[in-house]
Amino acid sequence: MASCSLNLVWSLISFSCTMWSACYAANRDTLKPGDTLNSSDTLVSAMGKFTLSFTALDKGKPNYSYLVLQPSEDIIPFYSWIWIANRNTPIMYPTGALTLDRNGTLKITQKGRDPIELFSAPRTTNINSTTSVVVATLLDTGNFILKELSSIDGSTKQVLWQSFDYLADTFLPGMKLGVNYRNGHIWLLTSSLIDSSPETGAFTFEWDPKGHQLQIKQYGVLYWSSGAFRDGTFEFLSPYYGEQRVCIFSVVSNENEDYFTYTNTVNNSGDEWLRLDSEGKLRRTLTDILEKYSVSQYIYSGLCDGNNTEGGCQKRHQPTCRYLGDRFEKKVGFFSPIIESSEPTIDSNTSLGISDCQAACWENCDCVGFYFNFDNETGCRFWTGKSEFNEDTTGNTTTNYFVLTKSSRKKETPKSSPPLINEKEKIKSSRRNARKWILIGTAIAAALLVMVLCISSYLLRRKLFSGEANPMIENELVEWMESDRSTGNVKGLQNDGKLGNNLTVFSYASVMAATTNFSEENKLGQGGFGPVYKGKLLTGQEIAVKRLSRCSGQGTSEFKNELILISELQHTNLVQLFGFCIHGEERILIYAYMPNKSLDYFLFDSTRAMLLDWTKRFNIIEGIAQGLLYLHKYSRMRAWELWKEGRGLELMDPTLKDSCIEDQLLRCFHVGLLCVEENADDRPSMSDVVSMLTTETISLPLPTMPAFITRRNVIVSDISRRELQIISVNGLSNTTVAGR
Repeated sequence: MASCSLNLVWSLISFSCTMWSACYAANRDTLKPGDTLNSSDTLVSAMGKFTLSFTALDKGKPNYSYLVLQPSEDIIPFYSWIWIANRNTPIMYPTGALTLDRNGTLKITQKGRDPIELFSAPRTTNINSTTSVVVATLLDTGNFILKELSSIDGSTKQVLWQSFDYLADTFLPGMKLGVNYRNGHIWLLTSSLIDSSPETGAFTFEWDPKGHQLQIKQYGVLYWSSGAFRDGTFEFLSPYYGEQRVCIFSVVSNENEDYFTYTNTVNNSGDEWLRLDSEGKLRRTLTDILEKYSVSQYIYSGLCDGNNTEGGCQKRHQPTCRYLGDRFEKKVGFFSPIIESSEPTIDSNTSLGISDCQAACWENCDCVGFYFNFDNETGCRFWTGKSEFNEDTTGNTTTNYFVLTKSSRKKETPKSSPPLINEKEKIKSSRRNARKWILIGTAIAAALLVMVLCISSYLLRRKLFSGEANPMIENELVEWMESDRSTGNVKGLQNDGKLGNNLTVFSYASVMAATTNFSEENKLGQGGFGPVYKGKLLTGQEIAVKRLSRCSGQGTSEFKNELILISELQHTNLVQLFGFCIHGEERILIYAYMPNKSLDYFLFDSTRAMLLDWTKRFNIIEGIAQGLLYLHKYSRMRAWELWKEGRGLELMDPTLKDSCIEDQLLRCFHVGLLCVEENADDRPSMSDVVSMLTTETISLPLPTMPAFITRRNVIVSDISRRELQIISVNGLSNTTVAGR
């Protein structure tokens, strides 16, 4: 009997332990070193508010999954995601797994592809494996954190990484919008391309540290502004919902960081979340004490359509064919052709969302409406004025088209007719008018003659000044393009296409669209060549657009030289040339956009200099050295080659063209090459250098190829007589560094 009782007790204990382990496995909130979260597992926060698991979000990609942090269905059943680890890089389902190794590396592994690393401890991070342990925990705040715990008492030593630093399109209490000056990290929300897919879209929700205001931008262009932060609120963003204060806004600004955040009020037992949707509208989700939820438009950005200024909205570029009050409206019905065989224009690019379609239709004066091209609401289908929209009031049609609604415009009031006069007055008046018109005609003819002479003189001088009077330059540029194009056809220069050396010929329309018609808001600066604008292609690629200024004194010759030279100098540490555009008199170069600006922007600013720690500075030094090595060793356009081919003037800065004396410049180059002769005895002394530069009658010896070049080993037939070959007598190069 005693044995039976003992067995029963042990059975109960084993069953209890098994059930506890199963509950822990099903509801765990933490990954420990060596743990794996695979496609069938889920992390659940302590109170069950949030979950983390691999989920298929995009209906158009059912075989792909994302690592998604989302609210529990018991709280908000329709909310898709809060944070996504691999937002733009979905992985094949069900091969994904989240792992945490004993070195503290948190990463997503997948079959047949490289892992996606979320965090790897840098060398400067000191983690003692004997006294510490690294774990990843999902909190009830919606934050997924990687932290170092004490092995002795389990206390948190430091947070190594957190999802709150890498926002998606949802803003929770405790998250930040702003900038971390210590490491240069920027906190911002980015909308999705479409609401049913997490891929990044056109809009961002940001904090402006200068104006202390919140901003929504569309491809970097201001779309909506909250107004300045004063007395705990914004002009167009309130912490109240009706009469109830549901949150508290806070702004932190110091030498280390500048950001906006908010918390829920003490008397509000629920939560408030903000979400930036694919159309640039910021919405909020509220949960009350009974865990009921309601959704309402939170700010005035829902009124913004790019053509009004209410509630903080900003006007976008307005073509001459668009008027204040013109806007797109969702209407149920269908388009029918006015002209037979009129078909809609289709853009099947799946990277285009509703905002892209709307912007393209707005810029095209012929466009009267648009709709998605695919069922997942990507791509564009445009209708022009050759079609008309028929609104359906019967309820038989369910498709919502976006139709351009024109504003009402006032017609001009016709002028009243002049009073009648008698015949004598008519005759006198006609004689006076005849004399008057003769004088006016003579004056106008003289003015026109002077104007024509001035314009002709200006154009002639401009052509002579810019070098455009010689058509051989144009022909040479065309021949160069024709020799490098894979198709051998340069008649299509107005259309986008690839050159043989991996350059792209951009259409003028695409450049205009990328820079918003060269708007001042996109202007980055002014150089000797002309103004430089920031742009963004429909693919999302950011570019720098260098436009030849008519006042620069440069022409097609300088444009051709820069195009050919930079296209030959393609290197990771040199700015990349994407292509160019030729349209009428327009000469445009398209470069890769450098978001961090120039190095002196950081070095000579007391605040920004703090962003460059030693690691970053050393990487910059190494990058500069790599670029110089490329220019001196691997570049196909070395200074020696140009000199040998009699093209030494191409080494001159184009801004010196008017003031430079060519003979003096070539003499400087000549002396410089003599100073780097391989044999030290052949190099001139400094007194000789001064004489060579100041006395033009001195005949200069011809230079030979400079020293410090790469050579192959010389193979000597008699190995016993092989001797060490001295390439250069210089055993040491000494460089003196001086501040500027």
